[in-house]
Amino acid sequence: MDKGHGALTQLRAYLAQRDLPANSRLPPERELCDMLGVSRGELRKALAVMESNGELWRHVGKGTFIGARPVQEYSDVAAIAARTNPRDVMHARLLIEPQIAREAALNATSGDIAEMRQCLAASRAAETWRQYENSDNRLHRTVAEATHNTVLLALFDTLNAVRRAVVWGRLRDQSTRPPKDHHSFGEHEALVKAIEERDVEAAGQAMRRHLSHVQDNLLAARQAAE
Repeated sequence: MDKGHGALTQLRAYLAQRDLPANSRLPPERELCDMLGVSRGELRKALAVMESNGELWRHVGKGTFIGARPVQEYSDVAAIAARTNPRDVMHARLLIEPQIAREAALNATSGDIAEMRQCLAASRAAETWRQYENSDNRLHRTVAEATHNTVLLALFDTLNAVRRAVVWGRLRDQSTRPPKDHHSFGEHEALVKAIEERDVEAAGQAMRRHLSHVQDNLLAARQAAE
């Protein structure tokens, strides 16, 4: 029998015999190794398998616990950022923000549209990348605000906070400001136009096209830098 599989079988048998309640903390790894008669490497492989299956969860500095990770473990932005990466962040944005854009097309007020237009103008007038990024961030949040749905806005804010906390590295070119033909300008215009026209499908598609372009550029730049 493969040693890693044997450690997994022994660990599961150990836990089944004790019938521990959810969120019970396991003994330290050294003690578990002695009790099960396995090496530290074999035990860690077994723990990793069980964690990926939702049978265990681990908190750095606190230990390993029985059951699925509690919801509150995901409420800390720093903790989420530490367990994710730019690719997963962009995938989450592609799942959530197009739907937010669709809802904005249904519920945006004239004031929301005016705020979006101001963001578009500010991004085109930006003298630095930081100014552009601030305007870009404000536009995306204004779209979320335009849903007039507190839950969707909270989801957006959490995702956006994680995005800003994840270490992306320097993924843009060496220019001091966005070029005049920067892809986001036209994509943002199409998004706001669709929302203004109450075109739900077009709004969702515009957001998806924009984020797909952002994802392709970011990941390509990241690969080039590695």
